[in-house]
Amino acid sequence: QEWKNTLATWDPQDFCNISKIILPTDTYWSPPIFILERVNGQKSNLDYMAITHNGSFNSTQPFQVTLTCSLMILKFPFDTQTCNLSIASFLYPVTDLVMKTRRTPAEMMKDSQSYFLTDGEWKFTNLSIIEYIEELDNGEFSLVTFVISMERRPTLYILNLILPTCALYLLDMAVLFGPSSFEEKINFQIAIILGSSMLAVILNNILPTSSNKPPVIGTH
Repeated sequence: QEWKNTLATWDPQDFCNISKIILPTDTYWSPPIFILERVNGQKSNLDYMAITHNGSFNSTQPFQVTLTCSLMILKFPFDTQTCNLSIASFLYPVTDLVMKTRRTPAEMMKDSQSYFLTDGEWKFTNLSIIEYIEELDNGEFSLVTFVISMERRPTLYILNLILPTCALYLLDMAVLFGPSSFEEKINFQIAIILGSSMLAVILNNILPTSSNKPPVIGTH
């Protein structure tokens, strides 16, 4: 966070050329902000701010936050999810406080990719920023929303789910139209049914449940 306070300025020559000081955050006013989609989180202990002689304030506080996000898993495991992170300060109307982003979405995208060190199930694909005014309780408030897009890596699901399922159905068709006897076909069909049931149990365990529409792979 960065903001200006014209009442907190000084001439460095009058104070041993000191142009920057570090003070606790409760020493001066700082803009209180809220994350609207936040469920829970952990705040760091860096309760300090940097103040320069021209009245510029700089406060950096790392957060580890859990957010709510609606999932659309119709194309699972080839889906792309979009989640919002909205920052607001509902204690001050837009006439008193306006929130702006200093960096462009491309710059923040580059920094975010450098911090995203894990090579897991999700791939960070895009970040966009929306600055707007929202009317609430006869007042207008400034909001900044970060729209985060994540793409699922489907390789694990293809190897463990889709390919075995396709192989079972191909074997089913081969045995059904093959020259085998009727008893052998029945035995093999029972084995295929058991294998399909096992894959259905695995599919039920790995599919996300927070979606209004079930995935296509789970309805066939």
